[in-house]
Amino acid sequence: MELTAIPGVGEKTADALQALDDPERALERGDVATLARAPGISSGRAARIARGAIRANYDDPGEFVATPRAREIYQDVLALLQERTVTDYATHRLETLYPSASRARIEDIRERTRQAMDKEPAAEVLDALDGVEPLSEPTDRRIRDRCLATQDAETYAHARDVIPEVSVELVDNARKLSELARGYATVVVLDESFARTDVDGDVRIEPDALENPSAVVPERTLGFFAHNRDRLQAAARVHRTAGLDPSCDLDSLETALDRLDTDGAVRGDEELDRLTTAVNDIDAAVSQAERVANDHLRDAIEERDVTIDGTDLLSLVERGAGVDSLLQRELADEYDAAVEQARDALVETLNLRETEAIARRAFGDDPAYPVEHDEEVVNRLRTELTAARDRRATRQKRELASDLAGMRTDCQQLVECALELDVDLAISRFARDFDCTMPTVGGDGFTIEGGRSPLLDVAFEDVEPVDYEVSGVTLLSGVNSGGKTSMLDLVALIVTLTHMGLPVPAEHARVARTGELQYHAKNQGTLDAGAFESTLREFGELTTSISEDRPVLVLVDELESITEPGASANIMAGILEALAERDATAVFVSHLASEIREVAETELAVDGIEASGIADGELLVDRTPVKGRLARSTPELIVEKLADENVAESDFYAGLLEKF
Repeated sequence: MELTAIPGVGEKTADALQALDDPERALERGDVATLARAPGISSGRAARIARGAIRANYDDPGEFVATPRAREIYQDVLALLQERTVTDYATHRLETLYPSASRARIEDIRERTRQAMDKEPAAEVLDALDGVEPLSEPTDRRIRDRCLATQDAETYAHARDVIPEVSVELVDNARKLSELARGYATVVVLDESFARTDVDGDVRIEPDALENPSAVVPERTLGFFAHNRDRLQAAARVHRTAGLDPSCDLDSLETALDRLDTDGAVRGDEELDRLTTAVNDIDAAVSQAERVANDHLRDAIEERDVTIDGTDLLSLVERGAGVDSLLQRELADEYDAAVEQARDALVETLNLRETEAIARRAFGDDPAYPVEHDEEVVNRLRTELTAARDRRATRQKRELASDLAGMRTDCQQLVECALELDVDLAISRFARDFDCTMPTVGGDGFTIEGGRSPLLDVAFEDVEPVDYEVSGVTLLSGVNSGGKTSMLDLVALIVTLTHMGLPVPAEHARVARTGELQYHAKNQGTLDAGAFESTLREFGELTTSISEDRPVLVLVDELESITEPGASANIMAGILEALAERDATAVFVSHLASEIREVAETELAVDGIEASGIADGELLVDRTPVKGRLARSTPELIVEKLADENVAESDFYAGLLEKF
């Protein structure tokens, strides 16, 4: 996919997207969360880029929502869906759903929607989804216990690029290689020429190491899985709870993850734990061994019956007077026993095995008091234990990394499946919360049966269901606060959802395929000359843009407010005539329906939202429009009410009624 071919993606944005591991895949999936990780790309920008890629894929011209009010309806729909997500991913992912004029796009989403509506948004599944996030790479880390070695400058440069986590050293002889082996637990040599070189330490000749970096730096794989462990475990819980077919063996994955520490270290290996504990405890163990020896020797000195009183001897010894000779002459056996106890204590405390012989040399045979360790021997013991620990850790890391490396793609799919389930469950919850059904796409105009808008400021269960059907151009009349604007909102909502491929809040709905939704909200007050001219230009462009290939649905709320009432009726009649000539579908809400119909040269359909009367100051309204009926106005209903209630003034009110 050519990134710059995507609408809204220029060279700068394309360069930012190239920083991702697989931008093409993210674009194909509409993966907003991944796209938003590109440098300088916000979540909102990522959603627009993803939508642009989808439109390009479906050859969709876009711009279905053609007016500010139409865009508001779409944003309201999107918000209702996003409120029903658990993960941030699903929230962003839903932004790639948009109303489209493309048959293929609508049908593809409708197919997914049908499957989503069959899924049960059980509470335990939603709980399991909490904690699932897209997998991400950990920050770069340095590995300091091993290095790469080569005598070739080009190989050196290539190695630094391929495996930046470890040091790369230039060596030209065995002496320098030996120096590296003393400074690093493991040296990986990239040149075959060193194959016959005899060097002490863990030196590995691996000319092909750069072809498999994970073998040299298993921390790369382990770091990825450790960094994403919680997300993977959460995704596994989602699959188990929801009964999904996982892309990998969950038991094997969870067992491997249990062996990982948060920093990517391997846990659960007894030998590695033994060596790690020994390295960590060596100083404390040496001090403890010294105390054991000195306590034994002190007790022996105090209790020993020698030429001088034991207490005096102890005093002399503590002042350092003739210690060596006194110990050699009087306490040689006791000193040997004390040293042996120190050696045993050190070996036992550190649970030493292969390095036991070194540890025993930490306390010498020459009598001295107090007994002290040989620092040079202890340092050697520390070096040997550290090297053994690091070698063991590296082997364990390589083995575990080898097991996990082959699971990476499957784990990516595991998480993606869980995240996409959240998208599906948001659709399912939307459909269930608002009693939605899948609409039929086709025919002319629209038909709505038992439609209820979730956008009203009342509880959804309290919304009165309405029916409405329009084919062609129609004027919608009705009393103030009778629900005319709410009816337009409901129509716009259902048309928008239908072209998003989503279910609609109605018992039944049929919507003609539409290329553009023109919803013009009510203007506040009369427009000035410039705004009035601009509004007329918009309708002029609209009427000339309608075609069989791109049908338009026009919803207009009280356009008469743009200018004086008399002129408004003439203008609206002209607009409706032009729309009728082009076989457009349009609903114009107006209080001037009667006047418009009178001046129009084409017969215009008029529907009415009827009020049966007034009770306690409130209108009694049937909010389903009556076909072919001009609804009475609120003033007429009030005059009629007064005529019925006031017998004395009945003639006055009767006269007023005749004016309507």
